[in-house]
Amino acid sequence: MSTETSQTLSRGLDVLMLVASSRSGLTPTQIAGSLGLSRTIVYRLVGTLVDHRLVCRDAEGALSIGLGAYRLIENLHPALRRTTEGVLQALADDVAATAYLAVADGPDSVAVSVVEPRDTTFHLSYREGTRHPLDRGAIGRALMAAARGERGIFETEDELIAGASGIAAAVPDLQGLPCSVGIVTLTEMMAPGHPKRVARAVDDLLGLRA
Repeated sequence: MSTETSQTLSRGLDVLMLVASSRSGLTPTQIAGSLGLSRTIVYRLVGTLVDHRLVCRDAEGALSIGLGAYRLIENLHPALRRTTEGVLQALADDVAATAYLAVADGPDSVAVSVVEPRDTTFHLSYREGTRHPLDRGAIGRALMAAARGERGIFETEDELIAGASGIAAAVPDLQGLPCSVGIVTLTEMMAPGHPKRVARAVDDLLGLRA
């Protein structure tokens, strides 16, 4: 290693990249074994990464990539972000309901992009940055499926918002990040064809990787 290279920074980046490559999360002991580092060093590095929300801990202490890492890359891919919003806009307009893209941040889901339909007299709004527990609602179930590398459509009614229904689909790998895409609307405005349309949006989003 060059004398001008920071060993601590290099090790921290090694930890971050290892955690980012794991679908199931890693314990500090597993990280230490994989990188040939002492657990003391790993705990210190992990603590710093957690403080900066680059990695997060689950209830069992396993570490996974945090929302801070998403913020590091979101402005590096402006074309992808614009195209993603285009897919969401098409979805929102087609179903006359608010569409969103969500990611997991620790125990919560976070809406990172929200688009409302352009030609409706009434629709539910959904604020960008809205959080919900991962163990509740269609969004959380879709994100957990995406983290396992799976696809699937999930539906919810009156679970997160009284009088509202939602459909969420797992997007296993959108530029290396498990995501969920979905819609939220009043229960009586949900139509039988909406799940299929949300599933098509996943195909459109995954096509962005090409």
